[in-house]
Parts: sequence; C-alpha cells; structure tokens
Amino acid sequence: MTAPDPQRAASAGFDRMWAELAPVGRSGATGGYSRFAWTREDAALREWFAGACAERGLALDVDRAGNQWAWWGDPDAAVSAGAPGVVIGSHLDSVPDGGAFDGPLGVVGALAAVDELRAAGVAPSRPVGVVAFGDEEGARFGVACAGSRVLTGALPAQRALGLVDGDGTTLAEALTAAGRDPGDLGRDDRALARVGAFVELHVEQGYGLAGLDRPVAVGTGIWPHGRWRFDLAGQADHAGTTRLADRDDPMLALAALVQRARELAVRHGVLATCGKVVVRPNGVNAIPSSVTGWLDARGEDQAAVRALVEEFAASAADLGGTLTEESWTDATSFDASLADRLAAVLGGGDVPRLATGAGHDAGVLAAAGVPAAMLLVRNPTGISHSPEEFAEPDDCHRGVHALAAVVASLTR
Repeated sequence: MTAPDPQRAASAGFDRMWAELAPVGRSGATGGYSRFAWTREDAALREWFAGACAERGLALDVDRAGNQWAWWGDPDAAVSAGAPGVVIGSHLDSVPDGGAFDGPLGVVGALAAVDELRAAGVAPSRPVGVVAFGDEEGARFGVACAGSRVLTGALPAQRALGLVDGDGTTLAEALTAAGRDPGDLGRDDRALARVGAFVELHVEQGYGLAGLDRPVAVGTGIWPHGRWRFDLAGQADHAGTTRLADRDDPMLALAALVQRARELAVRHGVLATCGKVVVRPNGVNAIPSSVTGWLDARGEDQAAVRALVEEFAASAADLGGTLTEESWTDATSFDASLADRLAAVLGGGDVPRLATGAGHDAGVLAAAGVPAAMLLVRNPTGISHSPEEFAEPDDCHRGVHALAAVVASLTR
C-alpha cells in the first residue's frame, strides 16, 4: 500500500478546513464576511480553532490578550533550554463585508503545514506553535492588531478596555459578555518568551505577484500607517424649514475634508482614505448635529505620511473640527536574516520580495523585537478587504507547502 503524499494530504486537509470555516459570518447577499471581535461569529471561530487543534493533539493556550496558541511540543521547556519555538499563523476576524482570505489563509495554512510536516515524518528540534490572533482588523473597536498590540504592551490594557464600538459597548463589557475577566487583559511576557521566530502566511493585498506571475513571495516589511478620528460639530435642525444661510451643517465640512485628504495624498505621494463616517442623528430630513469620520493614512515615506496628517489636522481645525490619533505604527522591517532564510528555502535569489502597505500582527511582533517575516500568496484580483479578494486553491496549497518547508528548515 502506497503511503500518502504529504503535500497532497496537506492540500486536502486545507480544503476541508476551508470549507468548514466558509459559512461563519458570511453574507448571503454579497458573499463577504463580517467576523468581529468578541461576537457570536468570533466565538464560533474560536471554537473551530480549538477543535482543529484538539483533532491534531496540539496543546491549546489562551494568552492574557485573548490570542489562541496551539503547540506541537513543550514551549516552556524550550524556553528553559534557550531555544524558543517557531510560530506560524495569522487571524480569523475580518473587516465589514471583507474577503475570505485575509487572515484565515494564514491560520488554516498553518494547521495544514503542521499536517504536512507530520505526514513527512519531520521531528522538529524546537516546538512549533500555531497562533490565531484576535481582533487584527480592529473592525469593532477601531484599533488594528489589537490582540498582538495588547500582547506586546503596545496597546496598554487600560486604554484597550475603554475602547467603544459603534453601539456604545466597551471592550471591557464585550469581554465580560464573552465570559472573560477584563482584569486579566494585558501584556503577556510568558507568551512572548515562547516565540523564537514568527512567520505569517498571508494573501497578497495588491497586484505584485500577479504581475510577476509567481505564486509566493517573501514579505520584507510594512509601510508606516495610522488611523485618526476627526470630530465635526454642527446644529441639528429641520431639513425643510431651515434656510441655507441659517444652517450649521457639519456634512459640508466632512465633504471638504474628504476632498482635502485626496488632494494631500496626491501631493505627498502617499495613501489617504476616509472610509468610515458616523452621522448624528442620521436622519434623511434632519440637518446633522455632528459628524465623526476617520482618516487612514499610510505610505512608503514616513515623513510624507506625517506631513499629510499635519496639514489635514490644520484643515480640520479651520473647519471647527478636531483630529485625534487613534493608532500609529512606524515603518517596520522584518528580520533580514529570517527573510533571507525564507528566500533560500523557497529557491534563492529569484524569489520575489515585496513590501506591503497593509498592517499585520507580524509587524507588531517585529516592532516588539521578535524575529518575524511573512510569506505572501498571489491574489489575481489585486483586491482585498472586499468579497472580490481571492487566491486560487493551487496557490493556497503552494503557500502551505512553502510554509511547511520554512518551518522544517527553522526547526532542524
């Protein structure tokens, strides 16, 4: 009887797990996903991950930030021996009406990579961890990579607990409703000490690989990026009885700022987006009393991004508004020696290397001093944070095989 091919078995396992996850949080109207932190959908994802780890005999642990870790081998013994583990994984949450691949590809791919290594008879010299980070997108509470930021202390627990979602629920209240003690939230040095290296498999969020006709690339770093909230005050009034000359309508200021963001982005050669707005009272026949919007700014040149924000803040002030920074991440370079190691495993000098404008948990860990790198899988649409986000099954499988080869190399 012929033994099963490890790669073929891992690909089949990936497909099965992908199908299991597909219904969770999916919209019947658009096909997009809404999987937000500490919701019913999030609970279903966490339960699925725990079950998949149990099926593989992996020891599951949850850190103080709520991130889930599964271990093949003893991570604490490895720390004592001075050889902490190699961790792979990503996140399972999404943006509103997001794509299927951003995050889940890395978690499902990590579990499939473990299957491939085991089927090939690999006996790692260091423990291998699979992580599912929580609230990477920040769709509910507004701070991206919240799980890894709290883990590393970049987001202090007190500030995190006070974050509020669109319905007025604080993170502390959401944790309580999910059965967790908010008092446990905080930096987790024990969990961090277990990570000797982190490699995140992720769908590419652009056209780079499609243009190169290559299925997998090594990620080299993340552009600097941040989010800012701007608040504009007005006077609520009747849409049918208030003369134009008598109106104090903050929607006009909003329109001016949205245009201003685009003008500044073009001038400074960076990216700026106003993609979320809250209008109060949000009535068709009512002049708003206030508007809150958000600016997302990022680019290869950190000074240019900061210059854009400074000018945008001045424009907001001229319109009677305020600008508040909610998050900022400096330019992040992944560990050069680790990236070289990944490239060598995948074929050497002709392996594509790409920087990204998208934030990732790998970047947060890298900023905290953890050797980190990324593998990016081709996205033929070039579209992300949308139901149109895509990766061919064969390319997903190639990403799994690349990840397995990398882990085998790092744990020899």
